[in-house]
Amino acid sequence: MNTEQMNMLVGKAILAREQSYCPYSNFAVGAALLTDHGTVYSGANIESASYTPTVCAERVAFFSAVHAGERNFSAIAIVGGKKDAPISSFTPPCGVCRQVMTEFCDKDFTILLCDGSEIRSYTLGELFPESFGSDKLR
Repeated sequence: MNTEQMNMLVGKAILAREQSYCPYSNFAVGAALLTDHGTVYSGANIESASYTPTVCAERVAFFSAVHAGERNFSAIAIVGGKKDAPISSFTPPCGVCRQVMTEFCDKDFTILLCDGSEIRSYTLGELFPESFGSDKLR
């Protein structure tokens, strides 16, 4: 993935973050998921007063893409931080989101994190080395 593609994907995650519904944590997260053929699906975190139904931005993006029939993904960009404040730290995906990524992506799937000035690139295998996937059920 080249710098221009990384910047484009992070930019779409930043735009997605603006749609966050986070009245309880005041922590807004945006994600932009790139399919193998170039379509981008975005998502923002959506909170609930009872907390457990809260859905992370990454899962919103994945579930939107899967609902649209997509199954092949190459990268996701994730940004987060206090609502109405500039992005100032890296926001890695939670364990549940990493598990969802494992369902649909190989270990070389790219995860981009941005702190507002620097973009870091990881693979799913680096962030979730001992994952449980469908291969364990065979």
